Amino acid sequence: MSYTIEEIKEGIKLHLIDTKKFKTNLISVVISMPLDRKNVTFNTMIPAVLKRGTKNLKSQDEISKKLEEMYGAEFDCGIEKIGDNHILKFYIETLNDNFLPEKNMGISKESLDLLFDIILNPCLEDGLFKEEYVESEKNNIKLLIESKIDNKAAYALNRCVEEMYKDEPYGIYKFGYVEDLEGINKENLYARYKEIINTAKIDIFFSGNIDKNEIIQYVKENENIKKLDNRKANIIINTNKEIEEKEVKTIEDKMDVTQGKLVIGLDVKSSNPDDKFKIAMYNVILGESATSKLFQNVREKASLAYTAGSNYVRQKSNIFIRCGIEIENYEKAVDIIKKQLEDMKNGDFTDEDLENAKKYMISGINSVKDEQDSEITYYIGQEMSDKFTSFEEYINEVQKVTMEDVKNVANSIAINTVYFLRN
Repeated sequence: MSYTIEEIKEGIKLHLIDTKKFKTNLISVVISMPLDRKNVTFNTMIPAVLKRGTKNLKSQDEISKKLEEMYGAEFDCGIEKIGDNHILKFYIETLNDNFLPEKNMGISKESLDLLFDIILNPCLEDGLFKEEYVESEKNNIKLLIESKIDNKAAYALNRCVEEMYKDEPYGIYKFGYVEDLEGINKENLYARYKEIINTAKIDIFFSGNIDKNEIIQYVKENENIKKLDNRKANIIINTNKEIEEKEVKTIEDKMDVTQGKLVIGLDVKSSNPDDKFKIAMYNVILGESATSKLFQNVREKASLAYTAGSNYVRQKSNIFIRCGIEIENYEKAVDIIKKQLEDMKNGDFTDEDLENAKKYMISGINSVKDEQDSEITYYIGQEMSDKFTSFEEYINEVQKVTMEDVKNVANSIAINTVYFLRN
């Protein structure tokens, strides 16, 4: 496998992942911009409207028919939040040219053309988005936003993030807000679309058994790509942070739930970009794996939680502890979680814990290469960070982490917010 980057225009990059591991090609176009409250709902609407039709394929039915003709190719799009950035992601997956009859050798170009057509050559009516499509997707996005309450664990995490980052970009809900939808129409949505296409950072990822020079030529000669102007890549690269001394926030929401959802947001004081490997190791020992302190002590030994674990958000230098508990066990659960944090500060973990965590992380990074989407997601993360790290460098950095490194991380952590969803 090889990974190379070709600059197509300023602010527009082509990322080529040449691999013989898969029988498919996966192409993803990633459009990135800073998160802001004013535009978040507009941004979410745009992929929803674009997938409805192009200038050449006027409806979803026509797009679906075209995909079927391309040996059952699959198209989808979505919204992500990476650090303080909002991400629009479009992708198409097809069979690799090498597995098609010779007369059809050219599906790579056809796939690129279709994907660029969906994104850059939308179906318009009188020079604007079709009103029918805009109004229909407003209803769909409303249902999507309102459905966030259905998954109580995800809802609790979102609420904790919202409280930790109140009035800051990272606290914005990635799908936007129902109250914004009424003010969206075909005129202002198309204006926002044009602004994004003309100014946002664009990354094109192509994974498969490919002729790199051929793909570069296809992209550069695509008529929709030719129309794009150079642009400054205006994204927010989150840097490590100092922790301000402040009172811990305690937030409680009530809802009709049978199981309480506890989320504890931790800040990690960090001044070195390479600390991310040490923090990730700390997080694995604390709560990410089945041998972690949270899983073993909160769930298995104390039987205080149905689920207990943690995840590390590298871009914001935060760790989120998440537990599903009986509502009456709230105080006991918080106390025993705080004890695990103190134990980590005191170095109460073993060489075996460290080695198991290293194996877990190395296994995880190696498994990323087993799926094209995971591999592209990894490289998107690198594109959004202040320092590129290859898979080999990642493993080397993990191997270098020591017991003292993890203990130092433990002593750089402070609880920011304790959030509890209860009845």
